[in-house]
Amino acid sequence: CLDDEGKVHEFDSSWRTDDCNDCSCSRSGIDCCTSYATPVDYDEEKCESIFNKETCSYKVVEKDDHSKECPVHSWVG
Repeated sequence: CLDDEGKVHEFDSSWRTDDCNDCSCSRSGIDCCTSYATPVDYDEEKCESIFNKETCSYKVVEKDDHSKECPVHSWVG
């Protein structure tokens, strides 16, 4: 399989991209999906979501104080 970056992958192999997608290669081609959940139900006026590319995860924190996490009631992914 040849991925979007021009790298060759063996059949039945899997990998994580720099953009935090989990991909796998089979004889029918490459299949990729996000490796993280996205917060969708939180107080967007008071809080903001920040994506950490190193851990491939979101953190939801108060806009005025990033040391305080906000409750998230629903995630998708």
